[in-house]
Amino acid sequence: MTPLLKQLAMLAAGSLICFTAGAQGNADPVRPAVLPLEAEPAPRIIAHPPIAEALARGVVIIQFRTENMRVKPIFGKAAVEVSPRLGHLHVTIDDWQGTWAHTSEDPIIVVGLKPGTHTLLLELADPNHKILARETVSVTVPEKKASMSPEHKH
Repeated sequence: MTPLLKQLAMLAAGSLICFTAGAQGNADPVRPAVLPLEAEPAPRIIAHPPIAEALARGVVIIQFRTENMRVKPIFGKAAVEVSPRLGHLHVTIDDWQGTWAHTSEDPIIVVGLKPGTHTLLLELADPNHKILARETVSVTVPEKKASMSPEHKH
């Protein structure tokens, strides 16, 4: 091993020892201690009104954000114990008996709804599907305007 390589290896080992020692005492100012789940505030979901420009075309786009929970495609018993919390959304339209799992922080996009008023129920669920918070969004899909083909315009 060259002298420079030896020196770099010793420096890296010393940095690892210092970092490990700091982490053991939870005194690391760069990486704060993780709160136990029971000490974390309750998760919340905040849904924004549908995007007007898209809604005018019959496309429902709902942006949302969560607090005290990250939306990820992770499921199962072990994932319930992870801190900060992980979860997903259950999305139900109107009183439909079905629902789907939305597993990302991307906006919710719905196409093909009939014109009229619809209700989207957004439920924040843990990895075992236990509902922790909910938000309802009311959406009115407009009638589509009849478009005339160029040969019918006068």
